Amino acid sequence: MKLYGIPNCGTVKKARAWLDEHGIAYEFVDYKKQSITEAMLSGWLKQVGWQKLLKKTGPTWGQLPDAVKASIKDDASALPLLLDKQNVIKRPVLEHKGKVLATGFNQTDYENLNL
Repeated sequence: MKLYGIPNCGTVKKARAWLDEHGIAYEFVDYKKQSITEAMLSGWLKQVGWQKLLKKTGPTWGQLPDAVKASIKDDASALPLLLDKQNVIKRPVLEHKGKVLATGFNQTDYENLNL
């Protein structure tokens, strides 16, 4: 199991704490140090779609020009932005054997994963 995110993100910290408290082994991948590849992002987009993968609540999204924001309408238009501005990827992404189990952290959702 892999948990993708950045270590100083509060939501990532909550997810890591929950996994640790429940004794669930995982590999943490800091995507500031190990970039997310186009192939990975494409796979994630196919599984969960751009609406679940794109984080619109952070400062990176907020600072984008309105024209860029308006241009994001589907997976194909979101991919270049997600590659270029990886801070707009909803954190964390929990993945197991190539399958996205969750984006972001919600305790109830994690409990329902039966990890």
